[in-house]
Amino acid sequence: MKKLIVLSLFLLTVFSCGDEVEFNTPAFQGSLDGTSWRAKAFSASIDENGFLTLFGTNNIETLELTIPTVAVGVYVFGDVNTIEARFTTADGTVYSTNYRPHPDVSVYPEYGEIRLNEIDNNRFTGTFRFTAFNESGLRSVNFTGLTGETGVDPVTGQSGPIYGGVFYRVPLISGSIPADPITCVDAQMATDIAEAAYDLAQQPGENGFIDATEFEAACDAYRQALVTQQGYCGDLDDSIQQMIDDLGACQISCEMATTNRNEAEVQYNTATMGEFDEKCAQYQLYLQEQIYYCGDEDGTIQAEIDSLDCGDDDGDGVPNVFEDFNGDGDLTNDDTDGDGVANYLDNDDDGDGVPTSVELQLDEDGNPTDTDGDGDADYLDTDDDGDGILTINEDANMDGDPTNDDTDGDGVPDYLQA
Repeated sequence: MKKLIVLSLFLLTVFSCGDEVEFNTPAFQGSLDGTSWRAKAFSASIDENGFLTLFGTNNIETLELTIPTVAVGVYVFGDVNTIEARFTTADGTVYSTNYRPHPDVSVYPEYGEIRLNEIDNNRFTGTFRFTAFNESGLRSVNFTGLTGETGVDPVTGQSGPIYGGVFYRVPLISGSIPADPITCVDAQMATDIAEAAYDLAQQPGENGFIDATEFEAACDAYRQALVTQQGYCGDLDDSIQQMIDDLGACQISCEMATTNRNEAEVQYNTATMGEFDEKCAQYQLYLQEQIYYCGDEDGTIQAEIDSLDCGDDDGDGVPNVFEDFNGDGDLTNDDTDGDGVANYLDNDDDGDGVPTSVELQLDEDGNPTDTDGDGDADYLDTDDDGDGILTINEDANMDGDPTNDDTDGDGVPDYLQA
């Protein structure tokens, strides 16, 4: 009963003295441009997204108030489309808080708010005030109290500014109240989680690289969380919008691309023979990524790509760069067996009759095996087992292939058994 008395006093302050209202029944009304406006029919609905809309009509004009959740709180109009007051006149002109004033009218956006003060048995009570513009921004309607006026909140009984209107126990006729409606606090928490994932995505992973795809996904998720927060919390100072804008196109930065390139270069330079193909291709990839994100005005990055040799011209399993034994960068002057064919084109580098591809056994660390431990890998050792007999002379059946000669029948070719 106390609430009804307080509400009566509040409305008597807002509306004209001759405007009699019975407060023992639901109501939806306000002060429209200084005159009383009262809905003859009103209702509330909740859509599939959990948005609450309060609707009222006097059979000529309609008023709709929409907020993005069903929770008690204050919802401020501004730069967020999910919080809206929409007034439609008899001639069909729509005035909305999502329309901005024309610069000739005002250089500042007009703000207002909906206060949802109580939800009781699927009925909604609260207050509202706003200035809404038509699409051109040249005309407006106002549901606002006078500056400096104060009144009493119809539910809490606390003093505060006079509002432009009140909705009292408006019934829900469509949809249902979610068991756990999303609130501004929920949206802020989701943003915090998304931001942490975004920050992590900017750091190199276990492989040493920042994954551009993962970064883009984390950035997009963070952007969406910010948009959701904006929708549920508002953004009067544009701070959330600034964070959204700062994300740009959600691409990794030139700095991150350069970090990747540097790591790829280190891995390329320290690659073993067994992993060289992978590391060389990886280095090429991140050099190209660096060009994409940073540009290459002087062509130095492309020159590095062009200078890379990831090939194996003789197909013996030894990459070309590993066949430059004297380290002078010239593959043509390395000829281990002196047969006149450079190693990078010779399929039997040591000329012992066993193809390099056969002798090139890699250990678990990717290095070529050295059967006799003399420091020369088998594919470069003319006496693989170090027994004093050249590998080429351990061809007992004289077919030119030492790999199929196993005199003692133990499964190990003679050229690998001292």
